[in-house]
Amino acid sequence: MAHEETVYDALDHAHGGEGHWAFGTGFDEPLAGVDTTVPDGVDPADLGAYCLMLGDDALVLAQRLTQWVTAAPELEEEVAVANVALDLLGQARLLLARAGSVGVLGRSRSLATDSIPDEDALAYFRDPDEFRSTGLVEAENGDFGQTMVRLLVASTVRLAVFARLRESRDPVLAAIAAKGVNELAYHRDHAARWVLRLGDGTDESHRRAQAGVDAVWPLLADLFTATDVERRLTGAGVAVDPADVREEVHEVLTTVLGRATLRVPGWPADAAPRGRVGEHGPELTALLADLQGLARQHPAATW
Repeated sequence: MAHEETVYDALDHAHGGEGHWAFGTGFDEPLAGVDTTVPDGVDPADLGAYCLMLGDDALVLAQRLTQWVTAAPELEEEVAVANVALDLLGQARLLLARAGSVGVLGRSRSLATDSIPDEDALAYFRDPDEFRSTGLVEAENGDFGQTMVRLLVASTVRLAVFARLRESRDPVLAAIAAKGVNELAYHRDHAARWVLRLGDGTDESHRRAQAGVDAVWPLLADLFTATDVERRLTGAGVAVDPADVREEVHEVLTTVLGRATLRVPGWPADAAPRGRVGEHGPELTALLADLQGLARQHPAATW
């Protein structure tokens, strides 16, 4: 009897049998075969810090999204949210691997080692003040409407940044961005569809979607303020100044909320990027306790 290919076989064969289930998974060395040489004129410490910013945002938001698994309003939506989280986790893995490849935090107190940290060490064995994520991704989920508004904002900002990073002088960042824009375009579209559905739905869904917008909007305050690291790397042709994506982000969010019959709150005044310099609220500490707990309890374990 002829073998009938299953969906699992198709997934396996699509990548030559390596069994890739998500972007970035299935590799012993995530950056194998990629030129990891730091571009001329670029401080490796700056490059590592910038990769942590982008990687930590993806890692933390992925963890927030996984909290909806078994709790989303539809079974299909649980799969969709989990897939978005997997995309972000794949991006985080590559970005943290890049940070490790340039020796970032090689003498971190929580890593307690002089060796070059890999992506797992950076994810599981840093303390909250060593993370460089923003308050936007760290905030608690709220209800489903608020989560979709947050995902809309986060994916819109990240997509605008990644689209520009495809021209980065760092070949690793450019490669990650080139793959990531396709994923982020889907994330933004998925969130936008939900915001439209909820905002222009019933009176109750409209009310809750508006409440989600009002809760998320203050978290935009520090998204467009560059750190010194970002300014230096932007000048070197490696990074993107977040101020450069402000107009695009404003236009996209204003358009989506308008079509969803939701009121656009006043744009918050620019604030210092606290999360980018390691200043976080208690919500990140609680989230990392869940994310890191098992690895820290069994630090020598392999999976």
